[in-house]
Amino acid sequence: MTTLADPVPGGRPEDLRRVAGLTADLDTRGVRGIVLAYVDTAGVCRVKTIPTARLQAAVSWGVGMSPVFDTFLAGDSIVTTDVLGSPDGDLRLYPDLDQLVVLAGQPGWAWAPVDRITQEGARHPGCARTFLRRIVTDASERHGLAFKAAIEIEWALGLGSAPAGQFVPAVSGPAYGATRQVELSDCTADLLAAFAAQDVSVEQLHPEYAAGQFEVSVGALDPVAAADRSVLVRQTIRAVAQRHGLRVSFAPAVSAEGVGNGGHLHLSCWRAGRNLHAGGERRYGMTPQAESFAAGILARLPALTAVTAPSPASYLRLKPSQWAGVFTGWGRETREAALRMVTGTTGHGEQDANMEVKPVDLAANPYLALGCVIAAGLDGVTARRELPAEITGDPARYGTDEAAALGVRRLPRSLPQAVEEFRADEVLRAALGPVLADAVTAVRLGEAAAVEGLDDARVAAAYRWVY
Repeated sequence: MTTLADPVPGGRPEDLRRVAGLTADLDTRGVRGIVLAYVDTAGVCRVKTIPTARLQAAVSWGVGMSPVFDTFLAGDSIVTTDVLGSPDGDLRLYPDLDQLVVLAGQPGWAWAPVDRITQEGARHPGCARTFLRRIVTDASERHGLAFKAAIEIEWALGLGSAPAGQFVPAVSGPAYGATRQVELSDCTADLLAAFAAQDVSVEQLHPEYAAGQFEVSVGALDPVAAADRSVLVRQTIRAVAQRHGLRVSFAPAVSAEGVGNGGHLHLSCWRAGRNLHAGGERRYGMTPQAESFAAGILARLPALTAVTAPSPASYLRLKPSQWAGVFTGWGRETREAALRMVTGTTGHGEQDANMEVKPVDLAANPYLALGCVIAAGLDGVTARRELPAEITGDPARYGTDEAAALGVRRLPRSLPQAVEEFRADEVLRAALGPVLADAVTAVRLGEAAAVEGLDDARVAAAYRWVY
């Protein structure tokens, strides 16, 4: 359970009461070190690690790390804004004890996400986890809304023995094929065991479409915990795969051609324990608020792509007719729609009904992605937006007039186009705040400049092993 409270210098009283017993338990279980993890603006997970004996000090006073990483690019070069990107200053990383977990795939280690505050104890305006927590808290206080969220994880498994920088699929065989499952059954069985040991609820684990590709779907949680889990799941997949001599790519495009790795967001709105996407009087059982929330997301999808598809490699994946959702449009169980309404099986709708946001990949910082999607939906609720007509089939088949009548438009085809949409979107920028919004813009433009002049194959290679 996430406490949804900011850390404070000296430590939160409830954490201080728990930390001695928790440290003793970790020591008994053979845990020697703790990974303190956060995700930067570029979507890269950055870490500090501490000996287990230092957990009380970390809970009390945090662990130092420079704020410069807020403007790191995926390739570790640095861009700047008016307040970020200099070598000056320090932040404190505070572990969230509610999310601390012993890593089954990395014996001797535990893992915890962190919030970042200033040395003076103020919220760091560039902390994505703090941003998401603030959005969730505001939604509860202003609208009486809570959310359940989950992030699908797709990855490609390559041979660890492949030449440096190259991707050689660990298995081939048909999409969703039994061949692939059998050939990697030892690895995936160990992965399921690791998830179970870490109390990660797995709904599905299966071969996916592309060569060497798999997907795992996990249970829904509150948005902050769901974003935490997304980071933990990837840490676990990488560790278990490595123990089997395999290498993992979560990049949006492992190669220039073919289907890439997605990170689709699943999200549902709740009030007083009721799922607003089921049992209502609107289309497919949605309530008016659920429809307006969906309409808010749909209206801001072009600008959202700067957050949900933040890498130059993202635009190798965002291609029509590949289930990536590259046109603004919604539909019930329509996998080419950018916003897919999942109504659930009869008898389970009240628990399972949700929205799937498809133009999202795992280069996205999950805290930024979820926070911005929720902010867009809340703006739709405030404005009482109406959903346009539903689409069916593949919107790539629409002619110009038909697309215009349905409000269907192509999402940005490049990262600079996405940044242009983002810069013009006052709602998303206001939700993020000026410091974080400017960091998003600077990092995205920096990534675009870093690959200027490269062909698609070299762009894919540049980001293949980053995320």
